[in-house]
Amino acid sequence: MSVQSICPKLVVEGADSALAFYCEVLGGRVGSRFEHQGRVVFADVRVGDGAVVQVKDADQTDTPGRGVIVDVLCDDPDEVMARALASGAEEVFPVADQPYGARQGRFRDPFGHQWIVGTAITMSHEDVQAALGGG
Repeated sequence: MSVQSICPKLVVEGADSALAFYCEVLGGRVGSRFEHQGRVVFADVRVGDGAVVQVKDADQTDTPGRGVIVDVLCDDPDEVMARALASGAEEVFPVADQPYGARQGRFRDPFGHQWIVGTAITMSHEDVQAALGGG
């Protein structure tokens, strides 16, 4: 067995609104969108060099928004955060230089999911652990 890919599927109330939000904030586009009985059962947002986020309307078997933090690696987290806030997100913590060598911030989207936007960590594993207070 080999895993081909892993892709988050975000369960939301109001998939079309979520798709518009994610496209605006992440600079993506809707790749596929399927519905059944007026509800989105599968859609995806395509971003950058192939990153995909799937979205669906909540149904009786789903619990929308909670429990997962989506981590977005980008070259300008300040810009992504500004677009998120302008599009209705709530800031959890502002974008700032972190002691472990990345520039990161976190927001909660209007559908309940949390997102970290930031640059790559540039420090070694050992230096990151030391910056976080040892192991």
